[in-house]
Amino acid sequence: MISVKNLCKSFGDFTAVDDLSFEVKPGDIVGFLGPNGAGKSTTMKMLTGFLTPTSGHVRVNGRRMSKNATVLQRDIGYLPEGAPAYAEMTTFQFLNFIADIRGLNKREKRERLKEVIEQVELYDVLDKTIDTLSKGFRRRVGLAQAIIHNPQILILDEPTDGLDPNQKQHVRKLIKNLSKDKIVIISTHILEEVSAVCNRVIIIADGAMQFDGTPLQLQQQSRYYQAVTLKLSYAADITGLLEIPGVKDMQVDKETGEVTLFPEQGKYILGPITEHVHHYRLPIDRLHVDEGRLDDVFVHITSHGSHK
Repeated sequence: MISVKNLCKSFGDFTAVDDLSFEVKPGDIVGFLGPNGAGKSTTMKMLTGFLTPTSGHVRVNGRRMSKNATVLQRDIGYLPEGAPAYAEMTTFQFLNFIADIRGLNKREKRERLKEVIEQVELYDVLDKTIDTLSKGFRRRVGLAQAIIHNPQILILDEPTDGLDPNQKQHVRKLIKNLSKDKIVIISTHILEEVSAVCNRVIIIADGAMQFDGTPLQLQQQSRYYQAVTLKLSYAADITGLLEIPGVKDMQVDKETGEVTLFPEQGKYILGPITEHVHHYRLPIDRLHVDEGRLDDVFVHITSHGSHK
């Protein structure tokens, strides 16, 4: 388990992380979100022991990182921002080097290299030097070095940065598989990553905690959560839509002609709307229920703060 208590980090007069506290347990895939400059990477570096907190502390399995960093880092796989690597080495040389640094014996090294190269799909670039790789492949090499020693804790800073959609999907699936018996913390600013991979979300802004909950709880903060949008095939009388039980408000997009109906707190309005549409034979081309718009929630939380 990772326990973070009252973590602070200052650089001169600038406070990058401000009194941050949370716990992470095995099976958690935590999406660590925040705008650029929020303190995500600084927090990651303190979790892994690369930076010393100004105050507060990080404990891993009950042991303080500041006093046991060398030992605790053996159980941590870390993909830093930018995925730095030795540019003149080939992919295979670099992974072989990392396996040696991690202290794997010959049998372990052979098995883990084979497994990781297959998991991260690096066969095509094993003999290419790191400096000739695309940004996406460098990211995948970075992920491979983070998992080469089969760590119990994975801390990944922007793991899908620079990957194309197919590669993103593959890496997300890999992370979910790895998380079955590990703690995984993913720093990201990509909101779709949260719903695709994570079972918990922590949002920070200006170095301070703004939200800690599930992706569903985050979606539920959206005004659009469970809102119903209708597209009419031609102009019709829509004044009666506001009278439907459970409907709180209505919004009409003049450009698209779409009508969005917002529910009262805790109400599900799809059923009553469907009955109304059938009863009055409204000319509906399409209808969909919104799951919530994370962009709006993220902007609101990071610019106005939250009750969490």
